[in-house]
Amino acid sequence: MFTIIGGDGKEYGPVPANQLRDWIAAGRANLDTQAKAAGSEEWRRVGDYVEFGAPALVAPPKPGKDADPAALPPPESAAETAPLAGRGERLLAQILDNVIGLACALPGLIMMALAAARAGLGFGTTLDKLTTAAGFGAGLMVALAAVLALAAVQLWMVVTSGQTIGKRVLGVRIVTFQDETNPGFVKVFLLRAMLPAVVGAIPLIGVPFTLADYGFIFRADRRCLHDLIAGTKVIKV
Repeated sequence: MFTIIGGDGKEYGPVPANQLRDWIAAGRANLDTQAKAAGSEEWRRVGDYVEFGAPALVAPPKPGKDADPAALPPPESAAETAPLAGRGERLLAQILDNVIGLACALPGLIMMALAAARAGLGFGTTLDKLTTAAGFGAGLMVALAAVLALAAVQLWMVVTSGQTIGKRVLGVRIVTFQDETNPGFVKVFLLRAMLPAVVGAIPLIGVPFTLADYGFIFRADRRCLHDLIAGTKVIKV
């Protein structure tokens, strides 16, 4: 017996292997559809199960073979069955983006630290004293300019291709949930990035929201809360 995730993100089943073969033959599922066997909590590709490894399963349906359409999950487009990005890949992409950001700001940060050291200032020094240290302001401007330049590049990349530098290196991409098109500025930036950031900054509810946001990645469809808000998902490319 198997349970699958249909094209609408809902679970269907459990059904016997023969019924699932009929769904595959009818184009209602395919070998990349996420499924789990009865008694297991692990979601895998249908094609990863030995019961569905034969190429003949993806052949066009024969006349009269279709089951009752009302009993079948909705058809899945190529986008809805695209391989999902792994949780580890998404995490590494985020870490890489953060490391790149730190690397860009590092020259300015070093200039600021050296200026503070020359002035004999250490930890706990007030901001007004730090800003009067020779070279501190220049270092601050260098760091801010580098971070803003990187932010502009990352924003352009994610709006035009659904990828940051980290995501491109790791081979993953943000797409719309239904048809794998480029999400665009509103979805990928305003809804997916800015709105969760604003809510996450609100006292009392910010921390629980952020924890819930990233905790949602452990769902079967690996969509974080910000993906659900924006109507996106992250796939392998």
